[in-house]
Amino acid sequence: MHVGILTGGGDCPGLNAVIRAVTLALINECGARVTGIRRGFLGLIERDVQALDRAAVAGILAQGGTILATHNKCDPFHYFGAGGADVSARAMAFVRELGLDALVAIGGDGTMTIAHRFEALGLPVVGVPKTIDNDLQHTDRTFGFDSAVAVVAEALDRLETTARSHGRVMVLETMGRYAGWIALEGGMAGGADVILLPELPYQLEAVADVCRAREVQGLCTLVCIAEGAKAEGGELVVAQTLADSPDPLRLGGVGAVLAHQLQPLVQSEVRATLLGHVQRGGSPTPFDRVLATRFGYAAAQLVERRQWGRMVTLAGSDIASVPLEAVAGRNRPVPADHPLLAAARGLGVSLG
Repeated sequence: MHVGILTGGGDCPGLNAVIRAVTLALINECGARVTGIRRGFLGLIERDVQALDRAAVAGILAQGGTILATHNKCDPFHYFGAGGADVSARAMAFVRELGLDALVAIGGDGTMTIAHRFEALGLPVVGVPKTIDNDLQHTDRTFGFDSAVAVVAEALDRLETTARSHGRVMVLETMGRYAGWIALEGGMAGGADVILLPELPYQLEAVADVCRAREVQGLCTLVCIAEGAKAEGGELVVAQTLADSPDPLRLGGVGAVLAHQLQPLVQSEVRATLLGHVQRGGSPTPFDRVLATRFGYAAAQLVERRQWGRMVTLAGSDIASVPLEAVAGRNRPVPADHPLLAAARGLGVSLG
């Protein structure tokens, strides 16, 4: 059996751990030949591949990023390099030339959508969920998320010391697109006083009330805001628009906007910090290393059993799988009845 592996979409900690696990499991348990497709689906178009064996994946478990490189704009069904034309037939021709029997696609909802379309063209596919945003349907956790939350928590720890020293309001903006998982868990782990999520439009005056009440008590205020959060009746803050990308809106800047709006309403100095891609980089946490390894091994088992068109998932503490079509193009927001929201409110954390 000859199996290809690719990593699509944004990078995140744990991708190399999956590549390692899939490769070793396929070699050890199936006697398979494994080929890495470089730069996501772009490698199928530009014919860019590399052999993967035990030596190729040695020592990469703790490395961030992806040894295969990735691409967050390449959709062969709407290829930016051909004016949006469908070049999937060209990609499939290269698949046949390589003699691939199956493809393991590691990525988020966009990658799963593309993988599902290749499945329909006759390429057997197995999916592995990847996103720091933790917003994929039907999986309780995605690798990379725990690492991102750890960065947010550490950033809040560091900002708190400066905020306390100067009596400031410190606003920290996290990633997460249209889901608030990173801000929620990172904010709780870092002891934020206010956590603002895309799922719960906030009231500026409610945030100001918290800051003013803490000023009276001689306390600083930590605000953790997701990049997709917006005020009631307000609009998303968009950093830039990319016409050649499957996800054209790049969110960013809502933290600075909030800080600017808050400043006239409070006595304290208000400062904003944008974490940005710091959340994506670096070595994965031990939790993400283990989860990525479990996902990679489970993907190899699906390949061995010829259970195509499925994505591995985490359900509670168990590894399972669901059809790709149940995940493709769908997001998982923080539900209104999530226990962590109730815990936040119970501790006196404002949700705006």
